[in-house]
Amino acid sequence: MIVAIIPARGGSKRIPGKNIKNFCGKPIISYSLRIAHKTKLFDKIVVSTEDKKIASIAKKYKAEVPYKRPNKLAGDMIGTENVIAHAIKQLRQKGLNVKAVCCIYPTAVFVKPEDIIKAYKKMVNENWNYVFSATSFQSNVFRSFTKIKNNGVKMLFPKKYNWRTQDLKKTYHDAGQFYWGKSEAWLKLKPMFMQSSTFVDIPRWRAQDIDTPEDWKQAEIFYKNLITKND
Repeated sequence: MIVAIIPARGGSKRIPGKNIKNFCGKPIISYSLRIAHKTKLFDKIVVSTEDKKIASIAKKYKAEVPYKRPNKLAGDMIGTENVIAHAIKQLRQKGLNVKAVCCIYPTAVFVKPEDIIKAYKKMVNENWNYVFSATSFQSNVFRSFTKIKNNGVKMLFPKKYNWRTQDLKKTYHDAGQFYWGKSEAWLKLKPMFMQSSTFVDIPRWRAQDIDTPEDWKQAEIFYKNLITKND
């Protein structure tokens, strides 16, 4: 059985009610649910939440909420791996043979069905523990620096200061959209960003974090102008 799990807790400090807040006319979680359905990959699409209102909206958009997530797994410091491992255990207790899980974040409005399908095929055909979406840094991280106490700057990679840009390795970051994983990898809480994982590369403009009200406004502008017109 292949399952999509959308982890959507009720608490959010920077954007209250973030996971069901209205985004371009609909609850933001509905976009992830719609994309999950459009892939036609999943035997079940499940929302993991401790919040009754989120559960109600998830069901409206044809997701299942077969259990309530414990409050101890709904805090700020709880990792995604723990939430997905709990979900797999809950489903297996109901007699479901869950072999692979795609965790899709409830704010992943820029993910496309073909991204999820491509990542699944890569995981199965190339035998990876995890496959997720990522994109390249706009500026190379080897040129990065930090501010020190006197407001001066300090290079993070001083040995590479004089390297030509074309000689620096291309660097990537997690797009924060979805994570395919074999059930046993999730259950064993195996680290995501290791040699047993790989990624599908997406355009930078579709890797939009939505963590602040400013991020939200920008994401809506991008969505209205770059997605809606071509959807």
